[in-house]
Amino acid sequence: MAQDDVFKKVVAHCKEYGFVFPSSDIYDGLGAVYDYGQMGVELKNNIKNYWWQSMVLLHDNIVGIDSAIFMHPTIWKASGHVDAFNDPLIDNRDSKKRYRADVLIEEQIAKYEDKIEKEVTKAAKRFGDSFNRELFCETNPKVLAEKQKRDALNERYATAMNAMDLNELRQIIVDEEIVCPISGTRNWTEVRQFNLMFSTEMGSTSDGAMKVYLRPETAQGIFVNYLNVQKTGRMRVPFGIAQIGKAFRNEIVARQFIFRMREFEQMEMQFFVRPGSELEWFNKWKETRLAWHKALGFGDESYRFHDHEKLAHYANAATDIEFRMPFGFKEVEGIHSRTDFDLSQHEKFSGKNIKYFDPDTNESYTPYVIETSIGVDRMFLSVMCASYCEEKLENGETRVVLRLPAALAPVKLAVLPLVKKDGLPEKAREIMNELKFNFNCYYEEKDSIGKRYRRMDAIGTPYCVTVDHQSLEDGMVTLRERDTMEQRRVAISELCSIIQDKVTITSLLKKLS
Repeated sequence: MAQDDVFKKVVAHCKEYGFVFPSSDIYDGLGAVYDYGQMGVELKNNIKNYWWQSMVLLHDNIVGIDSAIFMHPTIWKASGHVDAFNDPLIDNRDSKKRYRADVLIEEQIAKYEDKIEKEVTKAAKRFGDSFNRELFCETNPKVLAEKQKRDALNERYATAMNAMDLNELRQIIVDEEIVCPISGTRNWTEVRQFNLMFSTEMGSTSDGAMKVYLRPETAQGIFVNYLNVQKTGRMRVPFGIAQIGKAFRNEIVARQFIFRMREFEQMEMQFFVRPGSELEWFNKWKETRLAWHKALGFGDESYRFHDHEKLAHYANAATDIEFRMPFGFKEVEGIHSRTDFDLSQHEKFSGKNIKYFDPDTNESYTPYVIETSIGVDRMFLSVMCASYCEEKLENGETRVVLRLPAALAPVKLAVLPLVKKDGLPEKAREIMNELKFNFNCYYEEKDSIGKRYRRMDAIGTPYCVTVDHQSLEDGMVTLRERDTMEQRRVAISELCSIIQDKVTITSLLKKLS
C-alpha cells in the first residue's frame, strides 16, 4: 500500500473510532485545530504518563511543575520571541497557497537523502549479506553525486538561515527549481517574516489593558521558576524540571493532520548543569531519549538523529529524533544544549539575581541547560501510524488492527459475554467490576463475538475475554490476544496477574531501567 494511502487511512480511522475529531466539526471545523475523542484522550494520557514517569519516577534529580499559559509579556521580550520568533513565509502566485520557505528547502534536502537511501536499498538487495554499506556510500558515483548536491544545499541553507537572508532563501528555492505542490509552478513571491505568537489583552478596561501572549512554548515557564524549584526542593546541580502543557503558534502552514497544529501540547524537560559539562550531558540525554522511543517496539530502523546544521541563537548543540512517518522521516523530539542564554536573559530583563550557588565549588554561576522537548500530538501521530495494520487472514478476510504497545492502549481488556442471556452478561459485569480498578476495561454485548473482536482490534485492545456457559460452571474464560488472535482458557481468578504486568506503564519503564 502506498504511504499516502496509509496516512489517509490513519486519519479516517482516527475519526471513525473516536481517537481524533476536527474541532468544531458541526461548524465545518477550524483550521489546524483538533479534539481528542474518547479513545484518543486515553491514548494521549498514556503517552504523557509514560513520559512523565520516565522523567520524574526514574530520576531522583528531576521534578515537575505546571506553569501558567499567560505570563508577563516581558518574558517573551527577554526570550527573543517578540523580536525573533518568525518563520520565513513565501506564496505561490498561481495556487495562492502559502508556505514556509525553510520547510520547502528542508523537503528538497530530504529528497536528496531519499535518493541516496534508494540506491543503498537496491544495492543491499543485489549483494545480500556481502553488502558493505559504508564502502558503497563512499564509492558509488550516483550516491556521491546526490551527497554532493545535498551537502552543498545544506551549507547554503544553513548560511542563509543563520543570517536570516530572505533574498537568499528565495534564490535557493529558485535555483533548486522547487515547485508548488498544488500548482506545479515556480511562480514565487518574495520571502517575508511572519511572527507566530498569538496575542490578546488582559485587564478590566480597554484603556488599562496589557498586551499578553499565549505562550508559544512551555520552556520559559520552567526558566522563570527554576530558582523557586531549586530552593524549595533543595535541588543541587545537575537537576531537571519537567512540564507538560499547552502551547500556541499561529503556524503559516498547518498541515498533515495533527503533525502541525496551532494549539498543541508539549512535554519538556530542562536539565540544569554546570558550565563546561553541557555537551557531555547533551550526549547522555540524546541516548536516553532515543531509548525511550525504542522501548515502544516500533523497530530501531524507524528512528534516526538529525543533527542541526543551523543552530538557534541560544544553542551550541542541537539534534532531532526523527520518526519514519508515512510522509517521510519527521521530527518528534528535539534535544538542545541551550547554554545559559535563557537564564541570563531573564536575569538581565528582570533585574533579579537568579544565579545558582554551588556548595561543591563555593561559587555562584548561571547554569547551562539541556532541553528535551516532545510534541505530544506528534508523538500520538507517530504511535498511530506505526500501529495501524491491515492484515490478510487465512479465510481471505482483512482485519484492521492497531498494534499499539499494550501499555499505551486506551482499553486494556474487553469483557464480552458470548450471548445476552442465561446469566452471561451478569457474570461478565462481575469480572469487569473486579478488574476495572487495575486497568481500563470495556464491556460490550452487541453483535456477534467475531464482530466485537474486530472492533477491539481496531481500537488496539490487547486482550479480550469471552464469558460463555462453561464459565458459569468452571470459573474459566477464553482469553484472546490481539496480535496473534490466539485463544486459551484461563481461570477468572488469574486474569489480573496474567494481564496487569503486560499492560501497565511499569512494563515500559522496566525496559528503561
